Amino acid sequence: MRLEEIAKRLNCRLEGDGGIEIHRVLGIEAAGEGDMTFISNPKYVSAAKTTRASAIIVSENFAPLPIPTLRSENPYLTFAKAIELFYSPPQYPPGIHSMASIDPTARIGARAHVGPYVVVHEDVVIGNDAVLMGPATIYRGVRIGDHCFAHANVVIREYCVLGNNVILQNGAVVGGDGFGFAKQSDGSYYKMVQSGIVVIEDDVEIGSNSTIDRGTIGETRIKKGAKIDNLVQVGHASTVGENSLLCAQVGLAGSTVVGKDVVLAGQVGAAGHLTIGEGVVVTAQSGIPRDVPDGAVISGSPAFDNHQWLKATALFSKLPELQKSIRELARRLDALSEQMKDRLEKE
Repeated sequence: MRLEEIAKRLNCRLEGDGGIEIHRVLGIEAAGEGDMTFISNPKYVSAAKTTRASAIIVSENFAPLPIPTLRSENPYLTFAKAIELFYSPPQYPPGIHSMASIDPTARIGARAHVGPYVVVHEDVVIGNDAVLMGPATIYRGVRIGDHCFAHANVVIREYCVLGNNVILQNGAVVGGDGFGFAKQSDGSYYKMVQSGIVVIEDDVEIGSNSTIDRGTIGETRIKKGAKIDNLVQVGHASTVGENSLLCAQVGLAGSTVVGKDVVLAGQVGAAGHLTIGEGVVVTAQSGIPRDVPDGAVISGSPAFDNHQWLKATALFSKLPELQKSIRELARRLDALSEQMKDRLEKE
């Protein structure tokens, strides 16, 4: 595809030769002749001068480059859209495979694709243009909206509700039992019935092998536009706000409330029964023991203000030196004390 055509489709400002042919889109270090790449991370600015790519996507204020350039207000988003010009994901034709097991009471929407070994239980409703890849299992009473995509080995438990345009990656479990047990007088644990449901709103994506648990009562809710990475645990009766990001291996204990536009980086853990405010950013491997106010950026375990945490971690490597200095000061003080004692005794 000619670069000038790409610029037109992506609504970018073109600098340089628009007649060159572009065959694919790659990262800046892997790109070569015939490839287009991009820069959105300042870490790779120097690589722009040495890239072998034939064209590059950059921000509007990026310095001039010797290769054809597409300028964009959001280079990363433009790069994402550029990929779609060169890659078409597999399409799945409408129909129910002969090896799928569909209960007669289930209602399957128009143009839905139901693959082999999919199991759909009684009283299920599946929307239009949905895709269920086998072997997915949809329990009794589930409601699934339009344009949803459930990859292989997805499980959606009884009575859970999914909105429109929901994507469930391989092995995701929606509505598994929450971790609820009552201790008995003999020390054993009595399993509490998990009668709650999970509600997944529109435009949510849930990554591979992530679990969204149902509660004893009430609901667990993932709000519109939230994105959940692989291996994430959302505990029973929790809420994840609109357009929030939960990165890999995040764990929310039960009854955690996450506000909208929150970013929880990899391996963040929340203690449960707490509220994380809107627009909060929690850096990787942090532990959240208490409520977090709106707009905070926190780090560490237990997590506290990121700027203070950075100062504290800068001191960690200096602690042995500081300890040595403190011991030397203590030795000098002891020596000075002995001298003063001797002087007083002589007087």
